[in-house]
Amino acid sequence: MSLRETILVALHARLSALPATALRGDVLPERVPAQGLLILRDGEPGEPEVTLSPLRYHYQHRAEIEAVVQRTNDRDTAFDTLCASIGAAVAADRILGGLCDWVEAEAPQPVDLPVEGAAGLKAAVIPVVLHYSTADPLS
Repeated sequence: MSLRETILVALHARLSALPATALRGDVLPERVPAQGLLILRDGEPGEPEVTLSPLRYHYQHRAEIEAVVQRTNDRDTAFDTLCASIGAAVAADRILGGLCDWVEAEAPQPVDLPVEGAAGLKAAVIPVVLHYSTADPLS
């Protein structure tokens, strides 16, 4: 497995430890679980900075976490709790067990989405920047 994939698997594992359901790369299901839903998107590694001798590619990979809650009551509180739990999970291990140089989540920009015949959704995309270096951009 490439370092990039290993890092994304490790981040997904951290998200899976939270009470919300954590998926990776899936579409939004018809029903949002009561504890909320997280969907990790692989994102873009971007253009690396390159150093020579030894050759290293330094990435600031921008993955994304879609956070979604659907409740009729206390939706704002549930959403805030979900976002805070993501922040705590990231802060608990900012190097993902030594795989990254640094991991940092950015602030969400929440939106309310109406759903016909059901409680509305509150959702946001939370960018997560993964700083890591590798000797080969494909491994």
